[in-house]
Amino acid sequence: MVRLLLWLLGLCVLAVGLVIAARENDGFVLLQWSPWRIELSLNFFIVVLLLGVAALYSLFHFIDALLRMPARARRYRLRQRRQRAVTALRDSARLYFEGRYGQAQRSAKVAVEGGESPGLAALIGARAAHEMRESDQVDAWLAQASQHEDLRTARLMTEAGILTDRRDFADALTRIDALQSGGQRHVAALRLAMRARRGLGDWVGLLRVVRLLQKHRALTPEQAAPVRRQAHMGALRDADPSDLDAYWRDLPALEREDAQVVRAMCEALIADGQQAQARKLIEAQLDREWDSALVVLYAETDGSDVQARIGRAEAWLRVHPGDAGLLLALGRLCRTQQLWGKAQSYLEAALAVQPTRGVHVELALLHEHLDRGEDARSHFRSAALMG
Repeated sequence: MVRLLLWLLGLCVLAVGLVIAARENDGFVLLQWSPWRIELSLNFFIVVLLLGVAALYSLFHFIDALLRMPARARRYRLRQRRQRAVTALRDSARLYFEGRYGQAQRSAKVAVEGGESPGLAALIGARAAHEMRESDQVDAWLAQASQHEDLRTARLMTEAGILTDRRDFADALTRIDALQSGGQRHVAALRLAMRARRGLGDWVGLLRVVRLLQKHRALTPEQAAPVRRQAHMGALRDADPSDLDAYWRDLPALEREDAQVVRAMCEALIADGQQAQARKLIEAQLDREWDSALVVLYAETDGSDVQARIGRAEAWLRVHPGDAGLLLALGRLCRTQQLWGKAQSYLEAALAVQPTRGVHVELALLHEHLDRGEDARSHFRSAALMG
């Protein structure tokens, strides 16, 4: 406020000074251009000169503005287009997360055409098209995104995720390998690699990825256990028989105690004819942790020590008297040993505890061997009805 008053005071003093100076100024200006002669007071001449300069300046400024108008109009249109593109990019992301994938693609197209982060907009469009199962559109969006090298990591991650969802696991792993070629461990990429290697049945690679994810604390032990178990079971199923012992020795002790892994190892050993080794593994596992499904496999091993296995199984029965799997295993072992009465007793006990197709088949075979045709057919029918 004080500054404004000082300015007003200064202007008043200046105006008074100019008036006094003009009153005391008797000078004149003589303009002669034959045959004309003009005489003006100096004060009037100064006023006319100042007004003329101001008029010329205004005229030139107006002409310059007219000449600049097309460029200014272009810049204005570009600013408007850029603003629309920024809004479209923001809308495309929002619409994608809202699940409105068609509108997300349209907004992404506006953003690309407006030049606002076209690579990022193309990736959003690709993901939206993938959600709508529009494969051709996905490929077109990804082709646009590939022109922007600064978004290489984002593009490879998007491609890997889309290819994994398409179950094109080999190509997905190619993108993931390219992403990690610099030695960087990308946790999200490792998660995709886990899915892809599981889909391909690359069990050794799956185990390696699971261990890396655990190392980076991206998987809890509870989350890793079923994946690791599946990988071991698949690897044992596909392993060459000559490599079984080496594979088993290389397993960590804790993983060798997993009942399902032990079962897969025993099945592989039985298929290779290594019956004695399979029985030892089953007995050690059952002594450590009871597994009803594993004891059924115990009866499927061939060999001459059936009587010893029956004795071992009957000792288990005293600890687990109502276990249907154990009763079924004892019935099979007794049938193999031609202990028909004991076999029938154990199998009927198993049937009473838990009727299953396997028990009906065993009873049917037993009755068939004992020439009880009607009982055998009855159990075969029951087994067939149970699928």
